[in-house]
Amino acid sequence: MATLLKNVTNSICHAFNALQQNRDGFVSKSKLKVLTANIATLLDLYGVERGLDHFRSTATLNFEHYRYYLAQEVFAGVSNELPLAALRNYETKIDEVCWLVCRMNFPANDQYYTEEAVYKLFRIFCLVADLSTDASEPDLYTVKIHPMEALIIIKHLLNALGLNYDGDGKYDYLRTSEESLEFGELLEMLRFKNYDKVNDYRESICEAIGDMYQTLIEDVIKKGYLSRRGYVLPTFREYFFVLQPCELSYYKHPADREVCGTIVLDSRFMVKPAGNPSSGKQEKVQRFTLVSGDRTYELGTHDHKTRLQWIAALQLAITYSTGREGFQRDTVNRRKQQREAEQRRRREEEQLRSQHLRRLEETHVQLEREKQARLAAESQARQYEAVAREDSRRVAELEDVKLCLEKMLEDEIQAKRDEEIVRALQARVLAEEWEKREELEQLQAEQKSLLEQERQKRMEFEHRQQENEQKLLEAEGMLRQLEEERKRLDRELKLARQKIQLSEDNKGIVEAKLQAMSPTYRTSAGEFMIRRTQSFVAADRPVLVAGTRSSHRFS
Repeated sequence: MATLLKNVTNSICHAFNALQQNRDGFVSKSKLKVLTANIATLLDLYGVERGLDHFRSTATLNFEHYRYYLAQEVFAGVSNELPLAALRNYETKIDEVCWLVCRMNFPANDQYYTEEAVYKLFRIFCLVADLSTDASEPDLYTVKIHPMEALIIIKHLLNALGLNYDGDGKYDYLRTSEESLEFGELLEMLRFKNYDKVNDYRESICEAIGDMYQTLIEDVIKKGYLSRRGYVLPTFREYFFVLQPCELSYYKHPADREVCGTIVLDSRFMVKPAGNPSSGKQEKVQRFTLVSGDRTYELGTHDHKTRLQWIAALQLAITYSTGREGFQRDTVNRRKQQREAEQRRRREEEQLRSQHLRRLEETHVQLEREKQARLAAESQARQYEAVAREDSRRVAELEDVKLCLEKMLEDEIQAKRDEEIVRALQARVLAEEWEKREELEQLQAEQKSLLEQERQKRMEFEHRQQENEQKLLEAEGMLRQLEEERKRLDRELKLARQKIQLSEDNKGIVEAKLQAMSPTYRTSAGEFMIRRTQSFVAADRPVLVAGTRSSHRFS
């Protein structure tokens, strides 16, 4: 079963690492046989550890190979339809076996924790931690917790001890740290050596760990006092209720081990707030009902706010009752997904930042190049300015020569202008003659075009006249056919009217006969009543009206 193996992978990895001798990521098959046999026995499987001898040709396995073997040979035999309670039971047993293997690496029973408290912390760690490997040692797998998850655990325990979490800022570095922690490092961090002077510190911290264990591992969504109406005696009695996704249990006292009763939750349950009593009096108990089919459980709280909290918690438990993962594990997975999304966003921002810096560097280099080019251009401009002054002096000399040449040029131009006037007059006379010739040619072409168009229109008109004569002949033939059809329909209409008149006459005769034959009798009031019978005429006779055939029924 993939879900069960995924949930216990971290604890199995701890046991696997505890069996290593050289810390190289490999464990001998003989040791893994013992661990596999214990896990398989919890799942009612026997002899599956013998398959390790034939799995791969090496005498040792790394954790990736061992996890693949467990998935194919051990957990593949577990049903995928296990309820959440059975799944949690298997997880507890497998975690206990793995803890027995690796607990020597994490000493307990000191002034800070009991062994039971360390075991609960171990299970909490395995729930929120991630399996990771180092790029330099790909065969060595470790289980580490993210700093934000460690911060959540620290904050919960400090608040449970009544200590100020934000007082000294000792753990603020975890908010920005990217270094994940192993279980030993987390355990050392949770010893709170600065706060061990608190009265009954060991008992208080163990109680806080137990409360967090119930919330995270036992998947307790909510717990507290509720009133429950009995079946035999319909009065409200107060119990301590513990709500989990699969069940709602209640005890007489919070410390009791013996359960007074359990309500097994499933998707058929509904939570309904009870209405106000018809008398209008304010009740001391704020009631609500838990309904499943014909069974109804009536519960109550002391105030409206607590009732709303319990209704929301029960609806959440009913939602998760049909799932394969508990509420807390789903919450942890959502936090992991949020962190992964945040890491992706940071990587993208880092890439954008590096691209921006690279562009800034390229822009800076380009600006330096442009600065050097500007200095070179200024030096060249100064050289050009000296050359320009020399050119200006030469230009002044050339201007004087230019004025003399322009005067001589004007005289020559005047002579050419007179010659061009004569040539222009000759050209204008010639152009006028060409224009008149072109106009005559254009008029001749237009006359030819008009004659051709008249010829084509005449031919089209003759063709259309022939077509209209043909259509007229066809229309006259159709008119004659319609006239013959109308005469035929008039004859049929006349026959139909005669048949209808004959039927009406027959109907009157029959009714007269029936009226003569019908008996009469006297009622209690002295009046005469006559029994009449209904006459029926066949309703399948056709009637023709205005040249159109239609059928009517007559009674």
